[in-house]
Amino acid sequence: MTALKQRIKRLIAANGPISVADYMALCLFDPEDGYYTNREPFGVAGDFTTAPEISQMFGELVAVWLHTAWQATGRPLPVTIAEIGPGRGTLMKDILRTLLKLDPSLVAQASFAMIETSPRLVEIQKKTLTGTQARIDWHQSIETLPANPLIIVGNELFDAIPIRQFVRTSGKWRERMVGLSEAGELHFLAGAASLDPSLLPGNAATASDGAIAELAPARTALMDAIADRIATHGGAGLFIDYGHLEPGIGDTLQALRKHQYEDVLASPGHADITSHVDFSALAATARGKRLDAHLMTQGHFLLEMGLLERAGHLGAAMDAAGQEKIRGQVERLAGPSAMGDLFKVLAILPSGTAVSPFPDAD
Repeated sequence: MTALKQRIKRLIAANGPISVADYMALCLFDPEDGYYTNREPFGVAGDFTTAPEISQMFGELVAVWLHTAWQATGRPLPVTIAEIGPGRGTLMKDILRTLLKLDPSLVAQASFAMIETSPRLVEIQKKTLTGTQARIDWHQSIETLPANPLIIVGNELFDAIPIRQFVRTSGKWRERMVGLSEAGELHFLAGAASLDPSLLPGNAATASDGAIAELAPARTALMDAIADRIATHGGAGLFIDYGHLEPGIGDTLQALRKHQYEDVLASPGHADITSHVDFSALAATARGKRLDAHLMTQGHFLLEMGLLERAGHLGAAMDAAGQEKIRGQVERLAGPSAMGDLFKVLAILPSGTAVSPFPDAD
């Protein structure tokens, strides 16, 4: 039993069941035993592998889009180019390397920001980015960024922000809680709190007992803050995560440990706990700030941005084994049975701003 699991059991025994959102927050961000406080989650030796860790091509194509967005929004200077939730810093390293080739004067004049709450990850990011030819500052939130136009990217950011779950019980929706069974083990139960059914997807009214609905007010709040910053100061945003384009009913809460799924209540603090992102809700939040919001799959985005062409260029000087590795990376990033369809891309832009491969209007 993990140390955090023991503490959660004691907490519930003393104060009663906790919400799924509170459980996720404890598991991921507890300052003593939280997953992101102590674990090394990324890469083959960790629990999961993100797109920037799979191939440099991902970061290169993201950099091209960010540069194009900066040009489309009027080439503002000063400008802040930021990554929020930057992991080990691999994506920003690839972005900076690519921008130096595309536009060294932009790198020289822009300020770069890493928005990270974990002190441990900040130190890893600083090591990753040692020697880069850019001015990089670290921030714990977007509120402390300079009041400049903001070009921001977030990869696998929103999936780790805690959600609330509601379970259909006797025709009503009750908040799903984590409590203790008679045997003293963690288990899910229906709490007393309910919610306004109008907040749920349209098909919630016909859902059967036991169905799960998910809401993510913390995700909405973060997107609201980002969109407000862009609406006020200018800029653009690109956000990539796994999730769905339309809201629906279903339990997407999941735990990943050593690249294998496990019970979300099994190992608090030792497994990554996430849920699928409702991209329609994030897009609606951005549009509420009078920004344009565009959605497509990761596969479509990367292919339109030139993934195959870039792969061909990289592979041209390689032997057969190297070329096969590149093909495998392309399949993982863009294949419909891999990340291509499961992962979605959200671009937010000032109204009427066209940045390929997204259309001119919503």
